[in-house]
Amino acid sequence: MHTHICCSFDDYKLTTEWLLNQTNHRPKVAVICGSGLGLLADGATNKQTFRYQDIPNFPVSTVPGHEGCLVFGKIEDTSCVFMKGHFHLYEGYSLCQVTFPVRIFKLMGVESVLVTNASGGICPDFKVGDIMIIKDHINLPGFAGQHPLCGPNDERFGIRFPCMSDAYSKDLRTLALDVGSELGCSHFLRSGVYCMVSGPNFETIAEARMLLTLGCDSVGMSMVPEVTVAKHSGLRVLGLTLITNKVSLDYSREEKVNHDEVLEICKMRAELLQKLVTTLIGRCQLQSINRH
Repeated sequence: MHTHICCSFDDYKLTTEWLLNQTNHRPKVAVICGSGLGLLADGATNKQTFRYQDIPNFPVSTVPGHEGCLVFGKIEDTSCVFMKGHFHLYEGYSLCQVTFPVRIFKLMGVESVLVTNASGGICPDFKVGDIMIIKDHINLPGFAGQHPLCGPNDERFGIRFPCMSDAYSKDLRTLALDVGSELGCSHFLRSGVYCMVSGPNFETIAEARMLLTLGCDSVGMSMVPEVTVAKHSGLRVLGLTLITNKVSLDYSREEKVNHDEVLEICKMRAELLQKLVTTLIGRCQLQSINRH
């Protein structure tokens, strides 16, 4: 069987070189902004913005709440790149396209990736508006063979069989908890296991109960492919997910989730998340300097 790879190393190189020629920024931290979280980039100074459609080989986001541009800028003394809007399986993208930007970041010299998104709370203790620091994930599409590392392995990025037991950096998780308590938001900062499903429908009650049994605390339709490719490329990863709705586990409950409601909660927490991310970035660079 001939495996069609939609992105070659040359494609990655071309895009990387194009960006390096267009900007003087040399980012060390990349932030992937999920639904309604594009304003995480607002705290950056000395900004330079590129629309996805103007970047060679770059996919384009089609989902409301995803603006579709790459923003380079500085947070304190750290050079960063923000993805305002990311890509999903349910839009019809291949996983090679979904994770394309992560490999560009690697080639640009990025060391840490901060991924954010919105998800539904499965853990009964979680409340709408909680921020969950991801300690681990379950990659359901991956179980079914929908995996970004399927096909020939490119050793220039990483090894054939990467270890995923430490996909989310312990140092960065500890840092996030510390920063959270400094900012006075410990009472809605959680830690847990995130599960990815492909969407685009929200879960049935039977599916939600299954996920609860499997030990999942929240469920969403993105992020795991990017985390997998980041880990494969040797990048440090921190994952934050905003709990925007309670997933229904009970047939007698009448509420139904919708995308507008999700974006509304993102707005409510946006400022705080921005503060958390900005403070974290300042610290996380310090931490990596100390590690070297």
